[in-house]
Amino acid sequence: MAKKTQTPIQKQASSGGKARAKALTPGERTEIARRAVEERWRRAGKPPVPKATYGSADHPLKIGDFAIPCYVLEDGRRVLVQRGMVSALGMARGSSGGTGGDRLAKFVAGERLKDFVSKELRAVTQGPIKFRTPHGSAAYSYEATVLADICDAVLSARQAGVLQRQQEHIAKRCEILVRGFARVGIIALVDEITGYQDARERDALAKILEQFIAKELRKWVKTFPAEFYKEMFRLRGLPYDGTCKKPQYIGHLTNDLIYARLAPGILGELRRRNPADDRGRRKVTHHQWLTVDLGHPKLLQHLSAVSALMRGHDSWDEFYNMLERAIPKHIPMPLWEDQGMPVR
Repeated sequence: MAKKTQTPIQKQASSGGKARAKALTPGERTEIARRAVEERWRRAGKPPVPKATYGSADHPLKIGDFAIPCYVLEDGRRVLVQRGMVSALGMARGSSGGTGGDRLAKFVAGERLKDFVSKELRAVTQGPIKFRTPHGSAAYSYEATVLADICDAVLSARQAGVLQRQQEHIAKRCEILVRGFARVGIIALVDEITGYQDARERDALAKILEQFIAKELRKWVKTFPAEFYKEMFRLRGLPYDGTCKKPQYIGHLTNDLIYARLAPGILGELRRRNPADDRGRRKVTHHQWLTVDLGHPKLLQHLSAVSALMRGHDSWDEFYNMLERAIPKHIPMPLWEDQGMPVR
């Protein structure tokens, strides 16, 4: 096919167009592209996609280890991005790495929640809101109150005893979220009534929520890896099925291998703060008393070292003798324990 030649006027117009495009700022180019998309939607008879007027992906709502991008649309709707909301509920987005919207919709419409979910909530989760971020990219979202509605439904289903065992972690996450929202809500009301909302930092409420959620989520974090108990059972000649049910003396071995060697006085202080009941059970695990900045990282490091030693031996006695040489137990110091050593 013969190449078309441009007339001098066409060449001048083309050159001028390129020059004008080059002179545009990134924001101006984005706005031109946005208008073009809206025009195509108008010609196709489709409703325009709403635009977010407030919000940024750089300032998401942080919930524990997850971040939910949040925006306010031009019509005033407050929305949470679908992908982030699914993660905050503790749901997987699927092997395809999608947004998780289908999984959330199926969960809400599932048999276990049918008596606790309204028709409106079911319809909302099946039809997420498509919008454009301030930068022009498309995203899917739900109104912010949908997260609270889902949490209410899940907690009601748990109270009725109809949730499946594999759904319990979602219920725990919902409980933490609802309690966190309640705390932030009462603080926001006080700030609004007193006028302090104009003086506080822009992200003050988000920081309060983040701190509360992070603290609560640590109660459910599985700190001790399955590999640690798998290797311990192997060396003790016990069958390991991966469940939480373990012989009681495994707890004593864990104290010996881990807490007695972690730092001076730690085991005694943990026992004092976290006493066992008449049946030998504790309300929480010892590691939940360790500090986030020092104690918890040191525990993970120690667990890794002990697990590596266990993997390198075929008998309990060989492993234990090596552990005693490599990481000996700290000598009890009654004076420190009597004074109450800080848990690190």
